[in-house]
Amino acid sequence: MDGDSNGDRLHEIYHTGLRNMHALEMTAIEMTARQVERLENYPEMEARLRQHHTESQQQAKRLEDILARHGTDSSSLKNAVTAAMGNVAAVLHAPASDEILKNTFANFAFEHQEIAAYTSLIAMAVKIGDTESFQVLKQSLSEEQTMADFIGAQIVPTTTRFMDLTQAGDTAGV
Repeated sequence: MDGDSNGDRLHEIYHTGLRNMHALEMTAIEMTARQVERLENYPEMEARLRQHHTESQQQAKRLEDILARHGTDSSSLKNAVTAAMGNVAAVLHAPASDEILKNTFANFAFEHQEIAAYTSLIAMAVKIGDTESFQVLKQSLSEEQTMADFIGAQIVPTTTRFMDLTQAGDTAGV
């Protein structure tokens, strides 16, 4: 442990960061679940989103374990609100003819938000001396970076496939 003490402002900041990251992971879990339900014509994206859905669940569990070690837990209200936001985000794109493109752009941005948040959490863990959490947070950061790289590499092929399917008169959105 890191000498965690009640009322220590630095630990409070860290705990808030952990809870915020947990809420982001809950959003990711909901977003990926909604998106994979609708993907038909983009098998690479569907497979990778399914894999990342599982990774996000594991990341949320890792954060819960860190929070428990610190004698706190995730915010139920924050988790409920952000999970609902993940559902809303996925549903908002559904009626769009270019749903796959909107989801791809949103996912790319979301992954970078998670990368920034994990990078910040790692700096916090270092600052307060939570060496036990450092490697776990680095693992989650690495998974987010891998997902962001995948999505970034899929922007052009997804756009091209979307245009080809549209031109052929096929279902192009999902």
